[in-house]
Parts: sequence; C-alpha cells; structure tokens
Amino acid sequence: MDDLLNDFLAETAEILAEAGGALVAWEAEPADRERLDAIFRLVHTIKGSSGFLALPRVTALSHAAEDALDQVRRGKRPADGALVTGVLGIVDRLSELCGRLAAAGVEPAGDDSLVIGALARAEANAATEPAAIEIQLRREDDLSAELQGWRSIRVPLPLLDSVMTGVTDIVLARNEFARMLRESGADASVIASFERLSDSIAGMRQSVSQMRMQRIDKLFAPLPRIVRDLARDLGKKVKFATSGGEVELDREMMENIRDPLIHIVRNAIDHGIEAIDGRVAAGKDITATIFVSARQSGNQIEVAIRDDGRGLSPDALVAKAIAARVVTATEARALSAREKLELIFRPGFSTAAEITAISGRGVGMDIVKSNVEKIGGVVELRNEVGKGLSILLRVPMTLTIISGLMVRAAGHEFAIPRGSVREILLESSDTVRIDRIGGGEMATVRGEPFPLLRLETVLGRARDHRDDIDDRALVIVRPGQGQSYALSVAAIHDQEELVIKPAAPMIMATGLYAGTTLPDNGRPVLLLDVQGMLAVAGVDASEAGRNQDHGAEAEAEAAAARNAVQLLLFRDVGDRIRGVRLSVIERVEEVSASALFESAGRVQVQIGDDIFPVHAGKLPEDKGNVKLLRLYDGRAVLCYPIAAVIDIVRLPDGVQPAASPGLIAGVVLVGGDPVELIDPYWLMEQYAVGAVAPAIHQPLCHLADDHDGWGANFLAPILRHAGYRVASSDAGDDETPDVLLCLSGEEGRYDHAASDVPVIRLRAAAAASGPDDPTVYRYDRQALLDALHRQIMGGRA
Repeated sequence: MDDLLNDFLAETAEILAEAGGALVAWEAEPADRERLDAIFRLVHTIKGSSGFLALPRVTALSHAAEDALDQVRRGKRPADGALVTGVLGIVDRLSELCGRLAAAGVEPAGDDSLVIGALARAEANAATEPAAIEIQLRREDDLSAELQGWRSIRVPLPLLDSVMTGVTDIVLARNEFARMLRESGADASVIASFERLSDSIAGMRQSVSQMRMQRIDKLFAPLPRIVRDLARDLGKKVKFATSGGEVELDREMMENIRDPLIHIVRNAIDHGIEAIDGRVAAGKDITATIFVSARQSGNQIEVAIRDDGRGLSPDALVAKAIAARVVTATEARALSAREKLELIFRPGFSTAAEITAISGRGVGMDIVKSNVEKIGGVVELRNEVGKGLSILLRVPMTLTIISGLMVRAAGHEFAIPRGSVREILLESSDTVRIDRIGGGEMATVRGEPFPLLRLETVLGRARDHRDDIDDRALVIVRPGQGQSYALSVAAIHDQEELVIKPAAPMIMATGLYAGTTLPDNGRPVLLLDVQGMLAVAGVDASEAGRNQDHGAEAEAEAAAARNAVQLLLFRDVGDRIRGVRLSVIERVEEVSASALFESAGRVQVQIGDDIFPVHAGKLPEDKGNVKLLRLYDGRAVLCYPIAAVIDIVRLPDGVQPAASPGLIAGVVLVGGDPVELIDPYWLMEQYAVGAVAPAIHQPLCHLADDHDGWGANFLAPILRHAGYRVASSDAGDDETPDVLLCLSGEEGRYDHAASDVPVIRLRAAAAASGPDDPTVYRYDRQALLDALHRQIMGGRA
C-alpha cells in the first residue's frame, strides 16, 4: 500500500498542477468542450484512485468537482467565473491534503463542507416537472485515458541515468561502425542487416531519451493560476500566453528552473505591470500581457518571459541602489547601461516601495540568477523603458541526442540542428538571386527574400583555399517562429544522429555555439547556435514586412490604427457601462471621498491646490476612495466620477445618435453589448456657465462715492466674476473707464462725464422713485449686469 500511495501522490501532484492551468484557460474560452472534457478526466482519475486507497476526503472533494463539471458538460449549469473559482478552491484543498498525506502517511481528519458548498449552484432550479433520466455513456477516450493512467511505473532517476549513458555509448559505437562499413566496401547484405540494427537503436534511443525528458508545458501549467490570482489581488488585468510548450527538457533541469520562473512571473505582475490607471495614462491597452515562450537551440533551452509593463529605469535603479547602499555614488557613475540594469541581481536589492506578501525583501532576482547559473545557465535582460521587460533564461538540456546536418566552412566541419533547417539548395541555382543592400546581402529564393549570412564571416575566419567558390550551398534556417535567414556554407555533408554535450565555458560564451558532438568520423564538431549567430551578426531575421506589398499593407494597417478613435470603457457609479473618447481624458484620478464637497448647489473636489467641478448630483455616501475621470478641453477641467475602468477599445463606426442633446450622445455596440457614449461637449457646456473667459479687452468699471466700502466689498467681486475690471474713481488711474458706477444714486453728480463715459447710478432703496427712475437697485444683480451690458455695447466698447 505504501508503494500505491506514493504512486497516487506523485500522479495527483502532476494532475493538480495541470488542472489549475487548464481551468484558467477554460475560463477564458468556456465553449472549448475538448478542454472541459480533459479537466473532467483529470478530476475523475483522482476520484477513482482515491476510492481504491480509501481516502474519503479526497474522494468527496474530487466527486464534488467532477459533478459540477459534469453538469456543465450536460448543459445544466453555466460555465462562469464562480464555478471556476469553486473548482480551483477544491484543487487547492486537494493539494493541501496530499501534502499532509505525504507527511503523515494517513489522510488527516477535517471538514470540507465549506469548500464543497462554495461550488453549489447559487440559485435553485425552479422547475418542478420531473427531469428525464439521462444515462451518460462512457466515451472510448475516457476509457483509454484511464487505462493509460494505470499502465505506468516509476523508475529511480539514477537507473535512468545509467540507461541513458549506455544508449549514448551504443549510438557512438553505431556511428563509428557505419563509418567503417562505408570505408571497407562491405557486402550489401551486411549493410542491410546493419541498417535494421541502426533502426532498432534509433527507436531505443528515442524511447530512452523520452524517459527523462518532459514537455515544458508541464512547467508552464501552474503559471496561469498564479497570474490569475495575483492579478486579482493587485487589481490588475493581465492576459497570460505561452508558446513552445512542445519543447522537451530534462525533468531534473525543469525542477531547477521552476522556482526562478515563478519568481520572474510574480515580479512582472507586481513591479512591471502598471496599475489600470497608469496604463490608461500611458495610452496602453488596459489589459497587460505576460508572454512566456520556450525554444530549443542545440543543447540549450531558452525560456523568455516578456511583459508590456513599464520596464526598468536605469536611473531609478541606480538611485535605489545608492539609497540601499548596494553601490556608492562613485561606483554608480562608472556603471554602463547594462550594468545599471544588472543591479537588480545584487543581493538585498529590491525595487518595491514596501515589503508585502508578494515581494520587496530583496531575495528575488539574485536567487533567480544564482539558481540558474548553478545549473550552467545564464540570465539575460532586454529592457525597453516604458514598454516592457524581457528576461531570458538559457539552460542546458544536459545530455541529448539530436538529428544534425553536417556542413563545412573555413576548412572545418560544423553541425546544424536538423529541426531548424527549412531548405537546402545551391547558391548558384537559377531560383536564387543574391543582392548587396547597404552593408549586407539579401538572398531571394523564388521571390522570397532572406537576409544572407556567410558562415566564415560570422565566425571571423577566412575561406579555405580548397573550397569551391562556385559550388557553395545555401541553407534556409528557421531558428524560431517568425524568423528565417539564409546561411551560406562551403559544402553540405551527411545528416547524422548526434550526441550533444556542453562545450567549454569560453566557447559557449561566444554565443555562436550550442554544444559539441562527436560524429562517426571520431573528430569533435561544434554545434552551431542558429539563433545566437543572428545576435552576433546583428541581423534582423523577422519575416514580417520583408515583402514590399506586405510592408505597404502593414503600414496602411498601422496608419489606420493610429488614426482610429479610441474609446475608454468604464462602469459608472450607477453600474452602467459607458464610454468616452480617450482623447478628452487628461488622466484618471483617485481621491479620498473627503476631498469632495458641496458648494453653491454643486459638487466640487479639491485636488492639491486646485478646485474642480464634479458632475454629480450629491456627495458620495461611501467614505473610501473615489475614481474621477478628468475631462480637459485645453482650458478647463471637469471631473466625472466612475466605479471602475474596464478597457480601451476602438470606437466603432456605427453610432446611434441620441434624440436630443444631453449627457448621452448616442449608443454603440462593443463586443455585441450596447454602450452609452458620453457627450463631453454637452458636459463642458453645462459647467462653463459663469466661467471667466480670457478676453483681449475686459471692460473697466470705476466705482464712485464708495465712502463706506460697500462697492469694494460687495459689488467688486460680482463684477470681476462677470468679466469686468474694477477700480475706484479716486485711484488716480490714467485709463479712461468704460463705465462709471455712482453708488450714491444722486442725480447731477458726475454729469460732466456723461459725454465721455456712460454712468449707472445705484440706489439703496428697493422701490424706484417713479416710472422714469433711471437708477438701478444695488442688490438687483441681473438688472445691474444688463445695464452694464447695454451701456458698454452702446458706448465705446
């Protein structure tokens, strides 16, 4: 039973790791029935195995998850986020139980009702009619999956190492025997027998190699779950994608890079990806992207982790390092740009502003670097400030056997991974044209252009005088997805099965080689790194945009994208989905609710030393923080409260306009859902009433007979707010006023100015002395402003 339990725990750990990533991927595409069936089979396997071992808690948990997934398969339950979260909760509890089971040897006691209850349907089925009984027939692939799960054994790694070493020796001996047969001119029957033996050895070699090798997508499996949970905790929207999952890596090597990979992904979300408001302000897509890829190059595996966040600021890193006393100011001035970036690998260095459960203790990237270098790998940074950061992990595959193409250049033989070779042809072929463009060469093969590298030039060696210049070969190499180039070599030799081993560190440091091998002639040969040669040569091998027509189309698409109107989608405080043109938004501001206040019947907000109007009918009831869209027309700011930013999308062409002017300008369909468009023109119009507009000439009002100060204290602020300049008639100003306001209301006074300056007399009594009384009551604001307008427009204004 101990052996069965160990097998169950090992198998369940792999299943749970795979199930977590599969669930997150299925959540993004709930219509993917194939992935749903795969998740169902994984949970079903755990349930069957646990029942055999009498593990009631594991069985109950897996049964609950299996039942919920089966309801989705039958169409009786929707596939939503709540269901995925519930199943992930069961996956977490199963992982915890398996850990405690491995430590104690028995299943611990406990209650899982809360975890199982979280998976229950939120609303009961109101249908009272009896449902038809459906018998789910077991599919053939379900049965075969179960059989495959049980038909396996676990072998100690040292035994696998011994078998791998033996097979390597057999392959080398076979290669040597093949060379001897060719040189001896053996009988055809002997050669036929050897070929059968060679095929058997090749099959055995492939099977034994796969025993220690594992697809790297097993390493990627837990990452979607990590990204999903961490992004939700930090309030960020992150899309996770991978490529190269079919690449195989030694199981032990995979375990060594698992923790560094998780460190880097967590750091990318915490430090690299901006908050939603920051991405909006930077004009980026509201949903960030983290892309993890893997590729094989000879005896090396390259894992790249790329994000489109803020990248690293070398100056900020230096300032942080000086503050943390990682380097002195004198040492910092002598650092190159690359050395500034590599400060993040210094022990104790951290870019976090504060210590959290996620990061900030300075034990992340230095541990990543030391762990990778401990297994013979390297860590490389590729940084674009404001655009993102790529971290490359290059690790050896240890011992492996690949199919290689033998080529000759500069009098020496080299090997190229056969999987990277797309085509082989003669340089003198009629289908090949070679042109010199700038400082490089371009090979056009049947109308398709490729940048041309000459192997001797890349290696820094001269051509051998024995090589035929007119009979050179051209190898079309495709080192990775979306890349290809032409490699010119002196000659092509045979294709062979090659045992690849790491080369000396000094050789590997050149970046040109991926390892060394011993072909059947017994002479050591270097394996070329087809990707590394591109980096050394400084050539862009990207396939995009090579063709002139394709380039024009790409430019047209890029121009259309640049000219497209972007729409910011948001959820307003009423929980409605609305949108506004991104170009009118200055930024998204988050302020405390206490910064909002009500004045003169309108809500306003204090931000720093400024006060701005807020489009709101009342103050928020919540005392937390409030998100505000700052609308800016080039002269004034208006704040619009929202609940959350959703996304940035292209404004659709079809807009259904509103029936009359107002807050809503119209409705558009975004992703099949109606979205109300905010009318910024109408909004700014409402809050521009009474605002002082800059003018070339502001009329000057003189106040006369202001003996008690009423005009300066009461009247002057009103006039200035209406756009007038105000001064006392006794101030001795040489400028002639546009209008004279007499505060005494007495007739006859200042009549001498009537011919030059209009006069408005203000009276203290509310009632007029008669129907022909020309004075204005001093507290009749509108009558005073109307009189000013008439006098100035009818006078010298």
